[in-house]
Amino acid sequence: MKHLKPTKTAAFPADPPGGGTQSIERALGLLLDVGRADERGARLTDLVTSSGLAKPTARRALGALVRAGLVDQDEVSRRYHLGPESYVLGMLAARRFGIQAQAIDGLTRLSQATGDTAFLSVRRDLHVVCLHREEGPFPIRSHVLQAGDRHPLGIGAGSLAVLSALPDDEIEHAIAANAATIQEKYPAYSSKSLRDAVTRTRKEGYALNPGLLMKGSWGIGVPVRNLQGRPVYAVSLAAIEDRLDEARRRELVPMLKLEAAKLERLLQDASA
Repeated sequence: MKHLKPTKTAAFPADPPGGGTQSIERALGLLLDVGRADERGARLTDLVTSSGLAKPTARRALGALVRAGLVDQDEVSRRYHLGPESYVLGMLAARRFGIQAQAIDGLTRLSQATGDTAFLSVRRDLHVVCLHREEGPFPIRSHVLQAGDRHPLGIGAGSLAVLSALPDDEIEHAIAANAATIQEKYPAYSSKSLRDAVTRTRKEGYALNPGLLMKGSWGIGVPVRNLQGRPVYAVSLAAIEDRLDEARRRELVPMLKLEAAKLERLLQDASA
């Protein structure tokens, strides 16, 4: 891949008074969209669609990100990829969020023992982001969640596990704050169904996504808590519906909880 040479600094296009913050938010949104693309990269048309920006606006913001080294554009395919400065920032962030590397062994154990796909997710304010996906050997796989995917609290098994472990007032705040987004983008969910799912999760001791995010793709998840008992991560499994019936869930949930407990100990050791 040929890279465009970044300069030391990058300036965003001139904005009218008060418009600078909007330009930064647009650029950061595009950066996240590029990061969610797979190794093939993201086309400009894809980024325009995902961001809702006009093509000239998206192109200007991407140009600024390229000049900063945060985004790279392949000169042949014209697709956008994360740039070298994004890698550096990721390495720096890993010092604080390094549990991902420590969790991979556990996710590998889960995926190999179950045959299904295991995930590590992290809470980010009112959302949960998938950090890592580990596929098992079963030939029919669930592609409901990819690394970098972000969903509101409660949407998906891992996300629901995190939401259900929060205090009641924080649950209500998250549901209310995300209500408009959920109504627009997640028609299978509602504020009432999320509250019911929280009640069921607390009763059963694990979160269940019965194909609501993607038809036919089921998931189960449990939270991973920090020293203060706050749910900061989630470990989850996803499979086709036939592989997550009630009998099999009784076999898999203890495995999930075991790996979650191991991660909690790793968090404790890291804080010691």
